[in-house]
Amino acid sequence: MRRQDLLAESVLTSKPLVLRFLAGFDDTNATRQAPSLPNHAVWCLGHLALTMHRVAEKLGGGPPPADAFITGGQGDARRFAAESVSFNSVPTHAPASYPTLARSVEIFESACDHLAATTRNAPDAALDAPSPWGAATVPVWTLVLRMAFHNGVHTGQLTDLRRSLGFKRVLS
Repeated sequence: MRRQDLLAESVLTSKPLVLRFLAGFDDTNATRQAPSLPNHAVWCLGHLALTMHRVAEKLGGGPPPADAFITGGQGDARRFAAESVSFNSVPTHAPASYPTLARSVEIFESACDHLAATTRNAPDAALDAPSPWGAATVPVWTLVLRMAFHNGVHTGQLTDLRRSLGFKRVLS
């Protein structure tokens, strides 16, 4: 298996893991936060999607799509405000400022598919190119792999949120 395919599959296999932990969320509670927990379900989906699009952009996949993200404005039922789901943003319980749960899922799924497709088509030189990320500079291929892990980290947050909100267990 080519490295590109292995990396793409790591992202794609993280998608159903995230989605299975959305059971019980709907538009009445998807922006609800719990005491002492940092994020809500819709914020997690938007944050993960934005981050995956930013990695895809490093591989030539273009910027986050305008039909899913707006920069410098207010989010709505169809688009996230990029600043509202970026690193160090603070989620709010303001449903009108975020896409609906169904639209958030579409945006997340599309971002997974986009990063996977961009990775599959990336030449080795693009995967090996050094790229700044946080305080470090790393090869872009490590960022693709990191997105699968990142999706898992936020799945853990969804698990904690579900428990705090009294939802039924997903795994038994």
